[in-house]
Amino acid sequence: MAAAASHLVAGGLVAFPTETVYGLGADASNAMAVARIYSVKGRPADHPLIVHMASMDGLGAWARDVPEYAISLARDFWPGPMTLVLKRSSLAKDFITGGQDTVGVRVPDHVVALALLEAFQSIGGKGVAAPSANRFGQVSPTTAAAVADEIGEYLDSADQIIDGGACAVGVESTIIDCTGDAPRILRPGAITVAMIEASTSQTVVKASNIFEDAQEVEVGLTASATKEIRVSGSLENHYAPAAKVLLCEIPTPGQGFIAHANMETPAGAIRLASPQNDEEFAQILYSALREADAQGLKEVVVMQPIGIGIAVAIRDRLARAANGR
Repeated sequence: MAAAASHLVAGGLVAFPTETVYGLGADASNAMAVARIYSVKGRPADHPLIVHMASMDGLGAWARDVPEYAISLARDFWPGPMTLVLKRSSLAKDFITGGQDTVGVRVPDHVVALALLEAFQSIGGKGVAAPSANRFGQVSPTTAAAVADEIGEYLDSADQIIDGGACAVGVESTIIDCTGDAPRILRPGAITVAMIEASTSQTVVKASNIFEDAQEVEVGLTASATKEIRVSGSLENHYAPAAKVLLCEIPTPGQGFIAHANMETPAGAIRLASPQNDEEFAQILYSALREADAQGLKEVVVMQPIGIGIAVAIRDRLARAANGR
């Protein structure tokens, strides 16, 4: 961790595990290092990055005018899969925020990530900018091997990939806009509406119809708060494998198939994953989509989970993946 932290201070890149997905990290105060993240990912320059901190004690360095409900959320869910969007401080430059007056910050819940961030902080680092460690718009990596497959050829020989095993959550963090009078969810994740409302005693504003509890979920996303604040993973086409993703259809022979374990595989379909519950569904979703590409499949049918909780995040990612090709 000490060597990796020193590499970050020197302007290098380090891919590291979090509980959500693997991130591609750089010193968030180093413009040239952050520019390399954009280059490696092929990421648009106006797409903001999330700053990862060792603890909520770093919040004041990156944000200003932090509301009480945001402090409550930080106390309740950090370390954890939650990003808070706040008014930026002078430390958060345009190359981190995409030119916006807001900054996204979080404290990840992974022993390796926290060790790296603490080592970085101990030698003067303020925060690590770390989007998912994949090419822009493609499927996020949840293992070190997936990182190497995705971006290995774009990294320098001195850059590092830290192997911390498979990610426990498997989908990206919940992003919450904390710049208004009440929290607004800009991207759903493992921190749910019910959890946020219990923490803040406020009604959450939900940004898309993905939150609807329905058997058949509309793929198109409604106009939302994400039109006002750009955040990671907010494009309608994102998280997409090379294979075309089809939602809630009956798979035909030769198509990939992802569904809960209690759903039988139709004849000729290629079963890619059979999660037992929604939490496992989130955990293995991206690896299953990557497996479809590894097998050279043209199409993958996914039976989306219904209901609330992390199922909302799964439907969000699948809706964007289905729009991606």
